[in-house]
Amino acid sequence: MTRGRRNKVREAPERRCIASGVSGTTARLIRFVLGPDGTAVPDLAEKLPGRGAWLTADRALVEKACRKRLFSRAFRTQTQAPEDLADRLEALLASRLIETLALARKAGQVVTGFEKTRERLTGQRAGALVQAFDGAPEGRAKLRRLAPELPLIAVLGQAELGLAFGRDFAIHAALDKGGFARRALYEADRLAGLRPGATDPGHAERPAPCGAQEDAPHDARHGARHGAPDDDARYGSPHGSPHGGHIDDDQDAGPPRGPEQDNG
Repeated sequence: MTRGRRNKVREAPERRCIASGVSGTTARLIRFVLGPDGTAVPDLAEKLPGRGAWLTADRALVEKACRKRLFSRAFRTQTQAPEDLADRLEALLASRLIETLALARKAGQVVTGFEKTRERLTGQRAGALVQAFDGAPEGRAKLRRLAPELPLIAVLGQAELGLAFGRDFAIHAALDKGGFARRALYEADRLAGLRPGATDPGHAERPAPCGAQEDAPHDARHGARHGAPDDDARYGSPHGSPHGGHIDDDQDAGPPRGPEQDNG
């Protein structure tokens, strides 16, 4: 303790969702700023300047905000939001998660393939288990049983997960404990709300997305990269992917940061 000062417990900032009216931490919220053309711009990194409006990463709430023009009410001026905002947010969040996994791969902090993932899980190094939501249930369940309490990320398809590893598809991966695992869980948690058919990071399983087919082409939004398949093929598909708000006053917001509080 320094003279004349007391150590204070730093609390996570709270914000209120413009669609639900619920206040809480920013963990599952998406920040928006008002663009120069009067459009609500998603600030996924929470770093854009200006006042921000916060919206829960939930498909139903995003669609509600667009339908009822809640951004205009939040920014107190006429604000445009595209009707397909939920789809755009889903694609952006998926790309951020893929990029996080790709960076972890370059840093040697993640492995892929059934056998490598199994070894990492049994070695107590893993901080999160990553599995394609459209992978074979038997192989996924076999690895899950090795670490039932480990945080689970299952919001990407085989082709999307493969992009992070420079190959056509991937089904299983294990992230080492540390910053990359925390960041991936943060991004996956938000993406899960926009993909209600996938699996939340954690333990609750959700059914496969409506319309998913075993031999459907890969997700066209992210394209495909070619690479030699690993032993995932023995435990999954040998193909590609089968398938009234609050305004904040911060100028440089960022995920999990200091003790600032809701000012409204």
